[in-house]
Amino acid sequence: MKHTIELAIFDVSGTTVKDKGEITQAFAQTFSEKNYIVPSEKIATVMGYKKTDAIRTLLEEFAPDKSVITEDYINQMHEFFIDNMISYYKNSGELEAMPYAEETFSFLRNNNIKIGLDTGFFSNITNVIIEHLGWMKNGLVDFVISSDEVAEGRPHPFMIQELMRRTNVTDPKKVIKIGDTEVDIKEGRNAECLLTIAVTTGKSYTKEQLELYRPDYIIDSLKELPGLL
Repeated sequence: MKHTIELAIFDVSGTTVKDKGEITQAFAQTFSEKNYIVPSEKIATVMGYKKTDAIRTLLEEFAPDKSVITEDYINQMHEFFIDNMISYYKNSGELEAMPYAEETFSFLRNNNIKIGLDTGFFSNITNVIIEHLGWMKNGLVDFVISSDEVAEGRPHPFMIQELMRRTNVTDPKKVIKIGDTEVDIKEGRNAECLLTIAVTTGKSYTKEQLELYRPDYIIDSLKELPGLL
């Protein structure tokens, strides 16, 4: 391998887990329940963020009465979103790994690279996803972290730093970050990772849009990742 890499950190939805538009739909339903109409292209701009932060950002743009934007109001909307997502993942039968995700995990493990997942979801949603896919119990992934387990979610580097602590990796220049959104790229840069790699497999960002944030590489499939390393 070209680099000394000890830890690879992947985003979840849109990167290692197929995103079939369910997150955008759940956001739209959450805002519709409060009588706000939020265009899908606006929802796309907050994908990857801690979901309470995403809700706040959209409320600041679309709520005519800004006085409603309180922690309680945001948490109420977030609970509605959580219920929708958990129901979807438990009942839809459509929860599946992104093509080449599991093969990529196996490649990395065979090269003694630890694997972490981080996500803007809270852990109650993340746990449903990971349990269904069996990645922890099958030994494909070492650790998973959600945005509610640290002080701030992306683009802050705290989830990456916590995964480094859990995996006993001390040098961020031995870490790579892979994700499909603007904040994945910014998170990797803020953590000073060796490489920040964007993938075009998510629903929110095109290759041209990802290029604006200057990741080290952009790939169209996780199948391409081993060739970079």
